[in-house]
Amino acid sequence: MFCYQCEQTAKGQGCSKMGVCGKQPATAALQDLLVYAMQGFSQVAVTARENGIDCPEDGHFFARALFSTLTNVNFDDERFKPLIEEAVKRREKIKQNLAIKGVSPEWHPAAEFQPAADLEGLIAQGEAHGIENDPEPDADIKSLKQTVVYGIKGIAAYADHAAILGQEDPELYKACQELLADTLRSDLDLGLWVENALKTGHTNIRAMELLDAGNTGTYGHPVPTEVPLGPKAGKAIVVSGHDLKDLETLLKQTEGKGITIYTHGEMLPCHGYPELKKYPHFHGHYGTAWQNQQREFADFPGAILMTTNCIQKPGKAYHDNIFTTGLVGWPGVTHVGNEDFTPVIEKALEMPGFTADEDKGSVMVGFARNAVLGVADKVIEAVKGGDISHFFLVAGCDGAKPGRNYYTEFVEKAPQDSVILTLACGKFRFFDKQLGDIGGIPRLLDVGQCNDAFSAVQIALALANAFDCDVNELPLSLVLSWYEQKAVAILLSLLALGIKNIRLGPSLPAFITPNVLDFLVENYDIKPISNPEDDLKAILG
Repeated sequence: MFCYQCEQTAKGQGCSKMGVCGKQPATAALQDLLVYAMQGFSQVAVTARENGIDCPEDGHFFARALFSTLTNVNFDDERFKPLIEEAVKRREKIKQNLAIKGVSPEWHPAAEFQPAADLEGLIAQGEAHGIENDPEPDADIKSLKQTVVYGIKGIAAYADHAAILGQEDPELYKACQELLADTLRSDLDLGLWVENALKTGHTNIRAMELLDAGNTGTYGHPVPTEVPLGPKAGKAIVVSGHDLKDLETLLKQTEGKGITIYTHGEMLPCHGYPELKKYPHFHGHYGTAWQNQQREFADFPGAILMTTNCIQKPGKAYHDNIFTTGLVGWPGVTHVGNEDFTPVIEKALEMPGFTADEDKGSVMVGFARNAVLGVADKVIEAVKGGDISHFFLVAGCDGAKPGRNYYTEFVEKAPQDSVILTLACGKFRFFDKQLGDIGGIPRLLDVGQCNDAFSAVQIALALANAFDCDVNELPLSLVLSWYEQKAVAILLSLLALGIKNIRLGPSLPAFITPNVLDFLVENYDIKPISNPEDDLKAILG
């Protein structure tokens, strides 16, 4: 195997024996084969559109297939087999429609391969189509090709969440398939691949917009909400991952059953949505970020539901208490359909639950764009009056790799007259810090999940409009942490918007070559984090 799609890849170069995430070589091969199948599918789909044939029914499948190859989503080899077979089946159906029109071009081998009959055969096929077997001779083009692939994986995640809530755009699927089909080509120069990377970023903006419409249209705009960190006595279920619809379904199915529902990880911002917070048994938050789940879940006295994504290998202490749903999977862990959580509920009722109420403080959530822009006049007045000197967006993915304490120290050392915007699980480095307020405006504003990056972008653009300046002229600095492919998609979106001076860490992507990095530095002034003191001095002059 060879995989370098996440920030924690071995030695900062690539995992070649086993994934740092826990991915086995066989799983890596199956994921590589599924990506290869979707590349071939995309070439056929693009050709079909050029000949007046559209297949909108394939769009959501496209997103689901690629989302399943994202870091920390599915580790269950058996579940890749039907996805690969379905990709080929849909591809061949489109080919048949093309043949009726007399269209039969010369296809790339990815658009013609047939899957082996058994899992072992599929694994062998996947081993032949990994990153190291890409025939692209130019290292910089290969770097940008992989950047686009990972960006599309991130888009697929957002598109899947949006589609579940009824928000889809055929143009988004079209753009993604054109980009993925291009990765099979060898006739595009470096300049065109830079354009493709930026096109990926623009496409992701649309994906985030759709997801925002799905979340807010279904559950209302988040409102500032205090979330307790201590449990209540009684039976319990904790929900981790990202999926709001799964949480809503569970809340409905547990009404009146004496079970308290808690969030974990990226589900924390769900407490701010009016249509979710109305459930009286939706109580508080348990634990911190995804990489701490093995320790935190071992102590949880109830059932655990993992929605997309960020699962780790379940420990023995809670192996029988954890359930996966949606695209998430782990071998040997019970997988439940996301329309009926009866097994999860029954397990929670069997378990002891919490024995007493505990007060562990609270945190505030719900500062998405509607809430922040609702007090924009106060924010603008505070800036013009000198009460707020700077805004920092300290956001992104958390992880276990050393170096992420930088973000805690950065927030702690930021000037007292500055405001910290945050989103995604990177906030768990400092989410419970009491930073006070400036004229009633909290200094720490939780915008939401990584899925809510659209809100942060809209806040920045609205402030730029209010001050009649370019977003790069705002007293706003982006200090980002990344881990997986959704973060890649978001970074490409920021670059596509022309946003500069981004600080990125804790390490730079292994798939970015020195020449590509030089291009990003020269054109966008993107830079690696160093240490909080020096970075703050550089930012604030």
